[in-house]
Amino acid sequence: MSVMSLDAKLLQILACPQDKGALYYFEAEGFLYNPRLQRKYNIVEGIPVMLVDEAVTIDASEHDRLSQRILDRHIAPTFGS
Repeated sequence: MSVMSLDAKLLQILACPQDKGALYYFEAEGFLYNPRLQRKYNIVEGIPVMLVDEAVTIDASEHDRLSQRILDRHIAPTFGS
């Protein structure tokens, strides 16, 4: 599976469709993550699937892993930084 990067301008405006907050882009894994709701939005063929019903709720251990990765890799939120 090849990973397509999202355009930087698009990333600046992407928000969670549920709480309207910023997301974190995990490019290599192909999703956007909302740590507040512990949900990830998959990116399919270079297009973020920003539908609440399609979001994947993750468990506490995966949330901890992603939160640590955000800190370790200095992943910036999509906006508001």
